[in-house]
Amino acid sequence: MTAIVIIPARYKSTRFPGKPLSLLKGKTLIQHVYENSRGSHLIGDVIVATDSKAIFEKVLSFGGKAVMTREEHPSGTDRIAEVAAYLDYDIVVNVQGDEPLVRPQMIDDVISLLRDERASIGTLMKRITEVEEVLDPNVVKVVIDEEGFALYFSRSPIPYCRDGWKLSSREQGAESRDFTGTFTIRDFHCYKHIGIYSYRRETLLRLSGMEPTDMEKIEKLEQLRALEKGIRIKTKETFFETFGVDTPEDLRKVEKCLSTSL
Repeated sequence: MTAIVIIPARYKSTRFPGKPLSLLKGKTLIQHVYENSRGSHLIGDVIVATDSKAIFEKVLSFGGKAVMTREEHPSGTDRIAEVAAYLDYDIVVNVQGDEPLVRPQMIDDVISLLRDERASIGTLMKRITEVEEVLDPNVVKVVIDEEGFALYFSRSPIPYCRDGWKLSSREQGAESRDFTGTFTIRDFHCYKHIGIYSYRRETLLRLSGMEPTDMEKIEKLEQLRALEKGIRIKTKETFFETFGVDTPEDLRKVEKCLSTSL
């Protein structure tokens, strides 16, 4: 199987305009992602797919490859599909342009998942060790079957431990919720989804041409479109942590993390 990494990078982020060009330890965010992706042993190339001339030129300036795409794409998946349609690779890996902590091994892992002919998409998950992450709707959870295929993704706590958990509203703040009862995070395995994907090229192009599905629109999770359409997603547990940059504060957190690891 031949594989390529395509990194979607748009300029007009609502919360952090120009995010891919922000500096992190002396390099732009997009350069960190690009160089980390290049370390994969199973890929033939890395390309940045962008709607911004500034991002395009920056990638070329540090020796990378970039392609200009249409501006109106609703998602990164659609952006990489535009590029993949003109490439001759069996597998396309989507590495988000705001994930500077992505590891080459993570890319190799999602590619290797597609050695299983039953799988059309590969992705990663990581065991949750903090109760706060179980509750956080920004942390997407995944449940899998005995062979590692995803059954469902959700922003809610899944699986829900009926006998060990009790959710109750606080007296102040109707929207706030507490865990009470005997629950500890060690009682069972709960996994968060790590949003790096490998696609069989034909699956990526087919998904991009589909309308959003009901569960996808409710949860605001694009991977549910695949499950609703019967497309199988195989997962693998990773022990690496990633951190997406959505705000300037996130950038400072990642910089602190990189400084600690040096």
